[in-house]
Amino acid sequence: MAVGCALLLAAALLSASAQLLRREASFTISLRTVDNITVMIKLRPGVSQGCQIRVKSLPRSDLKIKPGENVTFTFTCKTPEEYFIMEIQKNIDCVSGPCPFGDVHLYPPGLPRLNRTFIWDVKASTKAGLELKFATPWLRQIEPGGTCPDFIRYNINSCIDTATVNIGTFCRGGSVSRVKLQGGVIMALHLPWNSSPTTSGFNIANRSSIKRLCIIESTLKEESSVTLMSPNYPHGFPEDELMTWQFVVPSNMRASVFFHNYSLSNCERKEERVEYYIPGSVSNPEVFKLSDRQPANIAGSFNLSLQGCDQDAQNPGILRLLFQVIVQHPQIDENVTHLVDLSREWDMTVTIHSEGWPNWSPFMSEPICLICKDLRTCDHALTLVSGAIYKISFLCKDLAHLRITAEKNISCVDFWRCQRKIYALSVPKAITQLPIRLHKFIWKLLAPELINVEIMSPTLKLQQHVPEQRCNTSYSYSIISATPERDLNVGIFCPGGSIEKIQMRNNVTISLKTFGKGFFNESNHQDLKMSFVQHIKDECTFTVSPGPKARLYLQTPNWPYGLPPYVSISWYITVPSKQVARLGFSKDRMGIACETGRAYVNIQEQKLGAEETVRREDELLPEPLDMYHSFWVNISNCKPVDKMHLTLPFWVTFAEKKIDLAVIIAVVSGAGLLVAIGLTVYCVRKKKKKSQNPMVGVYNTNVNTEMPGKQGLFKKGRKNNESHVYAVIDDAMVYGHLLKESNGSVAPEVDVYRPFDGPIGSLPPSPPPLSFRKDIKLSSSVEEPPLLTETDHDAYTFAHQKTGESENNGDANEKNNGDASISLLENKEQDGLEE
Repeated sequence: MAVGCALLLAAALLSASAQLLRREASFTISLRTVDNITVMIKLRPGVSQGCQIRVKSLPRSDLKIKPGENVTFTFTCKTPEEYFIMEIQKNIDCVSGPCPFGDVHLYPPGLPRLNRTFIWDVKASTKAGLELKFATPWLRQIEPGGTCPDFIRYNINSCIDTATVNIGTFCRGGSVSRVKLQGGVIMALHLPWNSSPTTSGFNIANRSSIKRLCIIESTLKEESSVTLMSPNYPHGFPEDELMTWQFVVPSNMRASVFFHNYSLSNCERKEERVEYYIPGSVSNPEVFKLSDRQPANIAGSFNLSLQGCDQDAQNPGILRLLFQVIVQHPQIDENVTHLVDLSREWDMTVTIHSEGWPNWSPFMSEPICLICKDLRTCDHALTLVSGAIYKISFLCKDLAHLRITAEKNISCVDFWRCQRKIYALSVPKAITQLPIRLHKFIWKLLAPELINVEIMSPTLKLQQHVPEQRCNTSYSYSIISATPERDLNVGIFCPGGSIEKIQMRNNVTISLKTFGKGFFNESNHQDLKMSFVQHIKDECTFTVSPGPKARLYLQTPNWPYGLPPYVSISWYITVPSKQVARLGFSKDRMGIACETGRAYVNIQEQKLGAEETVRREDELLPEPLDMYHSFWVNISNCKPVDKMHLTLPFWVTFAEKKIDLAVIIAVVSGAGLLVAIGLTVYCVRKKKKKSQNPMVGVYNTNVNTEMPGKQGLFKKGRKNNESHVYAVIDDAMVYGHLLKESNGSVAPEVDVYRPFDGPIGSLPPSPPPLSFRKDIKLSSSVEEPPLLTETDHDAYTFAHQKTGESENNGDANEKNNGDASISLLENKEQDGLEE
């Protein structure tokens, strides 16, 4: 019994709620006959019939309510806006009766919340046009099919006899304040279901003959940009028609016109054109083709008219136009012109442009600065070429929005003509004197095959921009060495470092980029220069001349992508006098695996008997090394396996050289001993007058007695095994020149090798031989070669031991407990003693 009562109560509640819903969804529309309004409710296109309209309990999919009818209806769903749309059309006859001038109201009230379109169809004589005036915030034209931010959209059509022309589609919030049309007009206002405007936003102002298709008035009160289109855009403008745009601009503002998209029809008679009426002009109207550069820097209000032609009936073509008008302040002093003298420059272009160029869009609402090279020729970007003189002015309230980008080409075709020339890579004063920020200056250095580029900064020198030592200057240089196959990004550099010059193969692009306003103060101190040099072996060679207290951070080029395969890079680092350099690597290994070939790091000091430290990609990099002389660092890449890159940073620090007192005492003692021996020999010779040469004991202090950093590898050092003491030597031997005998009897064998042909004074370390030795290679104590010039191709030599000597040395090493630090000279003499 209780369950039955509950079911009955639930059924009653459901019935009551359904009746309540039906009562809440009930609408009544009552139309007066005098208003001449028709209301149509119909399904949205493409929507399935999931909801119906119920009139007197009869469901239907659409509903039409005519003038004089009163209809009550409901919807069978809770969200009818998802299924239905509504059109409210009002017919106004301004031909046979009076025109209802004044505001146009939204009628009838109490309509359901659906997407709705109000249409006003106004009939008027072609001899008496209609004027539609819009309330603020006025209208903004968009392309047909476009959307508005608030989804409220106006569409204006002109009706002449039976022809209909789409004047345009508009959103709220723009500059279009009035539209005058010849003949009748169909005005449509599209409203979304959730908007509730109280007025239509326009009124019918008056009637007047305009003798053209239409006049569109655009009122621009402040700096702004407006985009407008010809009627029927993007389809064709009506044949042989005329229309006008009126621009209302304050007298203290300047307007410029830019055509962004247009096409021409095929004319049989007359010619398509645009005409300007500019107050104060001596040649009104000013006539232009659509392909001409349009007037700019127009003071105050002006008119622009578009005139069609008689088209070819067989192939009419399409006349259409999309254009922009920018209104802005002139420069603070509009009479100021700036002289740009490029008459003495060669192969250079200078582009002055707005901050947003070239990504600027014609649909941007904010104006941008314009550059003018005469009274009426202005644009968003202006390109000046070398060999001419220009007078320019600006349409810009704030010149900080302007930028300069310049490019200069320097080429060498005949090396013998350009080898002695030094070109200054500095920004010309014609650019730096302009009150505009230089954004970028690009030098393209074009070198033919076997001719390379050297850039120098002798005074300021360059600092490489690396994570450990970032540039903090007002400008920097980006350097790229390019071939048709690949680009090598050498790096980013700024003034105030230790890199004196860089030699590069192939063509080179140097881009100077500025930061802030400080460059104008520093531009007078630029000292970057370049010259063309003969072919170098490495892809890139750096000459580094640090100060006594410098701390250097250097890095392989093409960071972070890594060196290309088989590329070799060298650094020649000068060690200041009375200083010792400490070289270290920021990583333990190179971090790559080679697919083809081997990657190497070679380090060698520029001194007699210098040790060359070599490491391969599969080995640990050396611990920090002390360098007492200028030295080379060479990094050579292999072809790494996929997705592996060779990026190797390293650092160099400097400290004062420490003087070892024990060494000084040993040297002085050795010198005294040599003097005593010399006197003894002289006295014995003089006294005995013998023909034989006596044998004397000697301590040779000039021999390098230790190998740096390797003492821990040997059981017995040379300090303890007396391998450095010679029992006797023949006095016919000349002390200190044992490896430089000129009589040919003890001269070492030599091989010829050319690892480096560049103009650097010293030579880079040789690439590792095929028989790679893990730790150290000993180069001969050959005399240091002289400084190379650009035409110096003399080969340099490395001394090599004879086979027999190598074997004897091996025996000597075994006899001396594996002391591999014994010099070649000592091995040779000990072999002689054993004999």
